[in-house]
Amino acid sequence: MAVRTLLVANRGEIALRVFRTCRRLGIRTVAVATRADRGSLHARSADATVEISSYLSGAEHLRAAAAAAADAVHPGYGFLAESAAFAASVEEAGLTWVGPPPAALRLGGDKLAAKRVAREAGVPTLPEGVPELVGYPLLVKAAAGGGGRGMRVVRSPDALEESLAAARREAEAAFGDGTVYCERFLERPRHVEAQLLADAAVVYVLGLRDCSVQRRHQKVVEEAPPNLDAEAARSIRAAAAAFAAAIGYRGAGTAEFLVDGRDVYFLELNGRIQVEHPVTESVTGLDLVELQLRVATGELLELGEVGERGHAVEVRLYAEDPVTFLPQAGRLVSLVLPQGIRVDAGVESGDEIGTAYDPLLAKLIAHGATRDEALDRLGAALDATRADGLTTNLPFLRWLVAHPAFRAAELSTAFLVDHPPLSAPPLRRLPPPFAGAWRLNLPAPAPAPAPPPSAEGGGAAPGPGVANAVTAAMPGTVIRVEVEAGETVEARQTLVVLEAMKMEMPVPAPFAATVTAVRVAPGDQVASGAALVELEPA
Repeated sequence: MAVRTLLVANRGEIALRVFRTCRRLGIRTVAVATRADRGSLHARSADATVEISSYLSGAEHLRAAAAAAADAVHPGYGFLAESAAFAASVEEAGLTWVGPPPAALRLGGDKLAAKRVAREAGVPTLPEGVPELVGYPLLVKAAAGGGGRGMRVVRSPDALEESLAAARREAEAAFGDGTVYCERFLERPRHVEAQLLADAAVVYVLGLRDCSVQRRHQKVVEEAPPNLDAEAARSIRAAAAAFAAAIGYRGAGTAEFLVDGRDVYFLELNGRIQVEHPVTESVTGLDLVELQLRVATGELLELGEVGERGHAVEVRLYAEDPVTFLPQAGRLVSLVLPQGIRVDAGVESGDEIGTAYDPLLAKLIAHGATRDEALDRLGAALDATRADGLTTNLPFLRWLVAHPAFRAAELSTAFLVDHPPLSAPPLRRLPPPFAGAWRLNLPAPAPAPAPPPSAEGGGAAPGPGVANAVTAAMPGTVIRVEVEAGETVEARQTLVVLEAMKMEMPVPAPFAATVTAVRVAPGDQVASGAALVELEPA
């Protein structure tokens, strides 16, 4: 049965992306919006809009679907997109669920269950389990979600307890499930993923993407196809198809892998459409949202052999600091987006960007006959982009696309560690092994003075003869205060923990000191630059 009215149980850029395909297909659209989102672009763009209390409430989405006479629900990405319980409730309500079957979501959406199934299907995975067996460094991960929420790198046992607790809180806030687990952490792998699409008869692997350049475990640039060894590419395709078949997958999804030299490890299945799906659409000519709708109504696609044409690169324009990657808030006074390439935007000029949700403003996707041509077009498009009124990562994106190491496809998940954001590129390219990280066995240097404050939370504003105020580097909510007046603290000891965009940001002490005043309490909303704690240097 064809879909007539579709409710998108999501917000922002992905809701607008789904609306666009629906308009082309003649499908009526329904938006949902929380009170904070009532004036948002996606709420203004649908044929009907229903206010809900939370994007994480399945009951609210079902109420909205009934109120707007929707006959289908598309979950987008994030929120409840990979919730088997929500998928089942949509189907029990007699609505068409535009996503994988609930049983496949239970197996594939739980990352621990997915890894067990993968091993049974002969797909290699990274070791996971108790920290003592996994070893350090290890990665704490949320079992029920992705996008960097609920993830922490732990390099020593003394940091484990705090990292586990923070990851659980983030996972609960973002996905409604605080389950986390530990797996081995690889320092410099590549992150490569396979785009899956399955109907009732065939599992298609529509292509691969390289998503290695990341910050806070979230991707900032994606491209297709990846510059990858042919054998590794074949292994990823075969493993992705085998895993999808093993769980009875239907619809669009992504199997994610880490590539470390010649070794390929299955990471997880994302049982939903991905933020980076436009690069696959650009090289295949397919509309993945349309294909999702066709599979949801029971159609057999009969796609045959899907080829790839040229190269595509996507970058994500965020409201965040271009060096620290901390989220920013404010009014987007003017947004000028480029012509000549694909742009998937979630906001427009005049919109308010708050701290409650992901700070993604738009995605810019360039296609060319070659990788160099696609990057040239993307660089020109970024030069033509303007975002006035709040801080964005636009300078960082321009820097990244022009960076000689990125242009040479020297990619890994540690790219931004090896090449700090907005740092000057080397004057000339060095040959291996000197192009990578290396050191001389020289005597240890003399102890350095106290380091500057961590970029993850706040800074100190010194004043002669007075206490130093540690300030908020971003707007957010105070969720914990770790110190009190009169307490002595060490350099980099956590003072306050802020939360913004469902992410926790610890604010450390910039030096050894005595706390002279605490200016905030849990639950306080603070603006960027607000004083949090005052210190007297030791």
